[in-house]
Amino acid sequence: MIEIERKFLVTSDNFKDEAISKTRIVQGFLNTNPDRTVRIRLKGEEGFITIKGSSNESGTTRFEWEKQINLEEAEALLQLCEKGILEKNRYEIPCGKHVFEVDDFHGVNAGLTVAEVELSSENEAFKKPKWLGKEVTGDIKYYNSQLSKTPFCEW
Repeated sequence: MIEIERKFLVTSDNFKDEAISKTRIVQGFLNTNPDRTVRIRLKGEEGFITIKGSSNESGTTRFEWEKQINLEEAEALLQLCEKGILEKNRYEIPCGKHVFEVDDFHGVNAGLTVAEVELSSENEAFKKPKWLGKEVTGDIKYYNSQLSKTPFCEW
């Protein structure tokens, strides 16, 4: 239940040529407090509820609990979410021993594309694709919960 990940900006659309999947995601937050976010997500035709704890000092590690719920429950819970529903396409791109998840945001966050890679330890080495840009791990403004409150178009 511990998530270790690093987050990066993406410098080009070249990742799309390497993607093995593309999924539409709609998500909202029942709670955006950075100490305990509660997220509702529609991922394709599946629903999920996720609770995340606060990040460690580097922003790489935090508690995460996720459970699949049925689509109708997820759609109903989205109606209770705080203002600022996020929409994005998620691409999965294998690179070396890892799979990068690239989120290409829409709506008020259009123009923002962020890549994440999950690791088994904070100092695990990984291959970086050519389209990977500046690291933004731990920068709270790139957290989805914060993008729902202060979208990219307002920066």
